[in-house]
Amino acid sequence: MAGRSLLGARRTVRIVESSHSNHGSVQIRRSKGSHNRIMTETTSERDYLPGMGKHFLLPLYDVVHRLFRVGRVHEEMIERAGLTAGQRVLDIGCGTGNLLRATATRRPDVELSGLDPDPKALARARRKVKKARLERGFAQELPYPDDSFDRVFSSLMLHHLDTKSKDEMLAEVRRVLRPGGVFVLADIKVDQHSHGHGSRPMSEHLHDNVGDAIAQRLEAAGFTTEPTHTMILRKNWQVGIEVAR
Repeated sequence: MAGRSLLGARRTVRIVESSHSNHGSVQIRRSKGSHNRIMTETTSERDYLPGMGKHFLLPLYDVVHRLFRVGRVHEEMIERAGLTAGQRVLDIGCGTGNLLRATATRRPDVELSGLDPDPKALARARRKVKKARLERGFAQELPYPDDSFDRVFSSLMLHHLDTKSKDEMLAEVRRVLRPGGVFVLADIKVDQHSHGHGSRPMSEHLHDNVGDAIAQRLEAAGFTTEPTHTMILRKNWQVGIEVAR
């Protein structure tokens, strides 16, 4: 898989061990030199796109977070989640823990968990959010029992997944959400009118983010959605925040 981060850097894929052993059959994409064919292997590994697209760019993760004012998105997500005391909250693709830290600051009375496939990002998150339960794992196979969480967050990671993995993630979110639970998702939003006409190249993963595609995908997965709230970050990047039940 390949794509572009907010910095425009090419993303590469690295095969890593998971935090739990039984993944069964997964799909691994060959390089372009192999005509980008798909091969299926039985393995305990999955491929993933690091938060900054390349592993060596991880030190820039928080710099980009501040540069693009992603904290504003996180504050809006927390507000729309309607958190109350004692709730269990999961952040899928928590990265270095910025959303978890913001949540802990505003609502120290909730129980926080975070999941990410990148062990180095998790190490940074552990230094920021001491009380959160952080685990290494994948959005397509959440390592939690059914009905485990009152609220689930996903911030700017959905476009890291291919189309099939997106649907697998949404099915897993529905499984771990308790009855009456809320899923708050933020991701890059591509303007339907400018799609295909701008100068910025679009990654294959962002083709699933054109117009109302994310809300439609949530509804197809069985969620009921509220109207999308759109925020504009620096460099004219649009982020859509979805609240789904």
